Amino acid sequence: MTTKFDKSKLPSRHVTEGPARAPHRSYYYAMGLTAEDIAKPFVGVVSCWNEAAPCNIALMRQAQSVKAGVKEAGGTPREFCTITVTDGIAMGHQGMKSSLVSREVIADSVELTVRGHCYDAIVGVAGCDKSLPGLMMAMVRLNVPSVFMYGGSILPGKFKGKDVTVVDIFEGVGQHAAGKMSAEDLFDLEIHACPGAGACGGQFTANTMACVSEAIGLALPYSAGPPAEYQSRDSYGTASGKAVMELVARNIRPRDIVTRKSLENAAVVVAATGGSTNAALHLPAIAHECGIDFDLFAVAEIFKKTPYLADLKPGGQFVAKDMYEAGGVPMLLKTLLDGGFLHGDCMTVTGKTLAENLREVKFDPAQQVMRPVGNPLSPTGGVVGLRGSLAPDGAIVKVAGMSNLKFRGPARCFDCEEDAFAAVQERRITRGDVIVIRYEGPKGGPGMREMLSTTAAIYGQGESEHFALITDGRFSGATRGMCIGHVGPEAALGGPIGLLRDGDMIAIDAEKGTLDVELSVDELARRKAAWTPRTTIYTSGVLHKYAQGVGPAHAGAVTHPGAKGEGHVYADI
Repeated sequence: MTTKFDKSKLPSRHVTEGPARAPHRSYYYAMGLTAEDIAKPFVGVVSCWNEAAPCNIALMRQAQSVKAGVKEAGGTPREFCTITVTDGIAMGHQGMKSSLVSREVIADSVELTVRGHCYDAIVGVAGCDKSLPGLMMAMVRLNVPSVFMYGGSILPGKFKGKDVTVVDIFEGVGQHAAGKMSAEDLFDLEIHACPGAGACGGQFTANTMACVSEAIGLALPYSAGPPAEYQSRDSYGTASGKAVMELVARNIRPRDIVTRKSLENAAVVVAATGGSTNAALHLPAIAHECGIDFDLFAVAEIFKKTPYLADLKPGGQFVAKDMYEAGGVPMLLKTLLDGGFLHGDCMTVTGKTLAENLREVKFDPAQQVMRPVGNPLSPTGGVVGLRGSLAPDGAIVKVAGMSNLKFRGPARCFDCEEDAFAAVQERRITRGDVIVIRYEGPKGGPGMREMLSTTAAIYGQGESEHFALITDGRFSGATRGMCIGHVGPEAALGGPIGLLRDGDMIAIDAEKGTLDVELSVDELARRKAAWTPRTTIYTSGVLHKYAQGVGPAHAGAVTHPGAKGEGHVYADI
């Protein structure tokens, strides 16, 4: 590559140029860089590598291929890692309070690293749930040329001749408790469900946000698809490294890519794939970093008019590997674009528009994973927004694969997930109940835990059609059944969910998009007047700090003013 970069216009000039920066340059010489290396743009190559879970263990390998691409295209890569909290490990106990908080820590830590060392661009490689939006948030916040790359999904495990994922184990716990699975079979399942590196294989949060990365334009076409263990991932790493240098040369920045239109494209893909309800937290948070108003209700409007096309687990039959082999995210985008559901004029990290990227893509009618827009699995999206007297600030439910979209029943209230899980395991709930798990919101948790252990136990017992569950917390993308999350205002703020009593009748209608409690306005007001805030044990440390600053779920559970409040943009320092 013969491109000559003008360092006088790049942030790294503050640490590399002129006599006053001799001490700074001495550090780079100590690490083996040459004067020629120091004169090139500095590209931060960040991965969420760790040994916490299989989602992340292949990321450092892929980061090396990114670095090779950066070098080949005329840049100097500077590798660093940030944290990630893996939901599969954190699930079902107090550790899950760390999960959503980690999204903010990831974004903040990347910002601090890039600011502190004056990097000119970013390539981010992420594997597990919150690390994907966390890196994307950092990219648009800093607004330096950036490329995102997913680390890839895990290959499906095999149990009794069938493909299985980690969700089958969570549901197996419920089957075992109900006497439907032996301890020997549960053990056999647990040792075979997760065969190697990669994020959970169904259309859970990681794969949902990986699809988003392509649809929103921050990732190269097809890069979301190959499983983590495929060596082809490394070629996407090299290509991502080269691509970011082209973006530097052309001064194409994340906020040129992430616009209202591209956020709408991202929401379309979530709905079309029956993706995780967590996307309704992450898309508003990414939009917030750009100063764009795009809350839960804006996301839900897109969901309402998008056909459900991809037959993916947990509501369907297939996993991420199958979608990749059937044609990948671009093939899904192609049929959505041809059907008029996408904005084709959005810029992407290829330097081309979405429509230009998809020009040569053809829909393969022989594959079975994705439907064309003319023959959807259902005419509206796999995720639905709700609103009503129980959720004035909104709520969300994943309906992919569900046949009954209405439920009415008496409330059975629990003030934490552990109590609800114990009641489910011990069969102390009654068919027809609406299980209410509250004080699990962003402030009240704190940290807005996911409820997969409880919902999977119900499903595993074969009882999911007989219950509904609502919470001011969240659900895993792996959750299935009538499970409603993000109910706002949350209980810790005195929202209606915190005023419920056992026996109150709750009416859910996912066709109309309503969530109501059958109480009068006067009765709710009387209860609110008698309500007192609940204290938590988290009165110090990061969870306390998070609870003081976090905003409501419908706005993305963000912790700072975002682009609308910024006095400068890092990229312009």
